[in-house]
Amino acid sequence: MKCLILAAGYATRLYPLTENFPKPLLDVAGKPILDWLIDDMSQTGLVDGYVVISNHKFAPIFRKWADGRPSITVLDDGTSSNETRLGAVKDIQFAIEQLQIEGDMLVMAGDNLLDFSLEGFIRYAREKQSTCIMRYYEADEARLRKSGVVEIDATDRILSMEEKPAAPKSHWCVPAFYYYTREDACLVKQGIESGCGTDAPGSFIAWLQARTTVYAWEMPGKRYDIGTLESYEAVKRTFSSSAAEETSR
Repeated sequence: MKCLILAAGYATRLYPLTENFPKPLLDVAGKPILDWLIDDMSQTGLVDGYVVISNHKFAPIFRKWADGRPSITVLDDGTSSNETRLGAVKDIQFAIEQLQIEGDMLVMAGDNLLDFSLEGFIRYAREKQSTCIMRYYEADEARLRKSGVVEIDATDRILSMEEKPAAPKSHWCVPAFYYYTREDACLVKQGIESGCGTDAPGSFIAWLQARTTVYAWEMPGKRYDIGTLESYEAVKRTFSSSAAEETSR
């Protein structure tokens, strides 16, 4: 199974740190954000290749980072500014077409960290044999209005999903981690042509769930979204503290 990592953004809220350097390669407790994600997935043995989708500005930096690691492919989507970016959904379709990807796919943002392994999510999706997303409870309605929000039934099946809703219908928040079945990955192009949103990666899921069965796995731990300088400093403190605790055991 291939893992697509969305890393074509410009992270303007993190300037000056990311003005000339990609956010997914910022250091957290001694290694880049992407290495935390890839190291976890490599240990599961469930992923056999990684595709990092970059913009044109940062592609050389990603290629230097990936040098000597044959399991990692870096794609340049050709965009050069925040104003001309393709958007996450079009980047996913770009990767599918460029590499002729077939089969199930794990798709994720390259700027999030987790304090649990993704192995449970992958196995859950394989048991369901359906496209799946992750969910966590968010009490703060202001944060919900800036995220994807889902309604689910008693079996975890999604009843509705909306990106950045003005009036959230639930407290289930959706981070940018998705498992696409082979059949549903083939529908990304159709979703774009049908007018689904393309900026936020969850927009495709919002379109897809009205047409097929999608499940939402409840996260067993925390997710850290690195969006501002303050959140970046907080994540560094958290992961450095955890690493120190592991070392002392």
